[in-house]
Amino acid sequence: MNQTSDRLIYNFLIEQFNLSSSKAIYINLGINLILVLIFGYLLFKLLRYTAKKIVNRLASKTKTEFDDYLVKNNTFLHISNLITINVVSSLLPSILKDFEHLLDEVNRAFSVIITILVVMVIRSILLTIKDFLRTIKAFKDKPIESYIQVFMIIVWLISIVIIFSVITGKPLLKFLTALGAFSAVLLLVFKDTILGFVASIQVTVNDTVRIGDWITMEKYGADGDVFEINLASVKVRNFDNTITTIPTYYLISDSFKNWRGMSVSGGRRIKRAILIKANSIKFLTEKEINHLEKIQLISNYVNSRHQEIKNHNTNNNIDKSLLINGRNMTNFGAFRTYVDHYLEQNKNINHEMMIMSRQLPQTAEGIPLEIYAFSKDKVWKNYERIMADIFDHLLASTHYFDLEIYEKPSVSDIKLLQSKNLN
Repeated sequence: MNQTSDRLIYNFLIEQFNLSSSKAIYINLGINLILVLIFGYLLFKLLRYTAKKIVNRLASKTKTEFDDYLVKNNTFLHISNLITINVVSSLLPSILKDFEHLLDEVNRAFSVIITILVVMVIRSILLTIKDFLRTIKAFKDKPIESYIQVFMIIVWLISIVIIFSVITGKPLLKFLTALGAFSAVLLLVFKDTILGFVASIQVTVNDTVRIGDWITMEKYGADGDVFEINLASVKVRNFDNTITTIPTYYLISDSFKNWRGMSVSGGRRIKRAILIKANSIKFLTEKEINHLEKIQLISNYVNSRHQEIKNHNTNNNIDKSLLINGRNMTNFGAFRTYVDHYLEQNKNINHEMMIMSRQLPQTAEGIPLEIYAFSKDKVWKNYERIMADIFDHLLASTHYFDLEIYEKPSVSDIKLLQSKNLN
């Protein structure tokens, strides 16, 4: 407003209503403030409407989603606020011409508002960059949030120093000098933030954890997929849909298991044992061997193995009146061979990776026969189904080898045994 326009109402009130100068000044101020507020509101709406029209026009011509994220994060809204406040603040000297004692305080208040709005604009742009980078494959699993948060902390620290400098009217240099004196206190206050930032850099450089990785950290009850890595914490969505929050620094100071290696490998490991009762293991008689030759998977093996053992015993004049003499086949050995053949012909098993059945040391519960192989399908649900199908078949197969599965006796078993003893 110029000298004439900001005094029009004042002159009009004195000339037409014969008001005193003091009353006319206050009424002039009030009306001018209302007019400025209306002007500022209209300017804000105009800027926002124009910005949206421009964005929509650009969005229709570009394939990038960057402009969409600008709208999502209210970037143009904050810019409109900033321009409006700057225009309104430029009108203050003429409006407050008769109240110069208020001008400094009002200017300081507007300077604080402008500083905060600048921070909001920077924040919205950073969030837009983060969202846009998430659409790029190379950045999908990177902890971008951590770097955004560090940058925002720096921006807020600078803005707070500027705001205090504006409010107190003291030079910015003095506040920066005082900030240096309190650096030790700041390091203590922001210790976790600094540790989190360092951890985020190490996690990224060493490629320890990515977003989407399945990690297990028993100390914190975490067992699920990482869906967010920020400055302070790593968020894990567990398989029961609970969320575990782990301080980012603990990813480099504590141990945890990352299943990414399994996910990118050729298969997911199956490592489980069947417990065989020791007293069900025996040497095979001729009749039992002939019976096992009917099992197609091991028919050739049983036949060749039987012939090899028979030739050895004949050549060495072994007395076979007792089955223990010489070399013999056992039902447990035949079953192990059957397990190997069954796994090798199973289409769900990766045959380019280790396939093995092995006998582990005897325990109080029996003799463990461990199956070690890798399923082709690594999806948890499918993996469990494949493993269940394999062990369903193997558990049911033990009957054909006269082997028994160890099982602790139930109440009904004990009652049945007691009834037999009474009879």
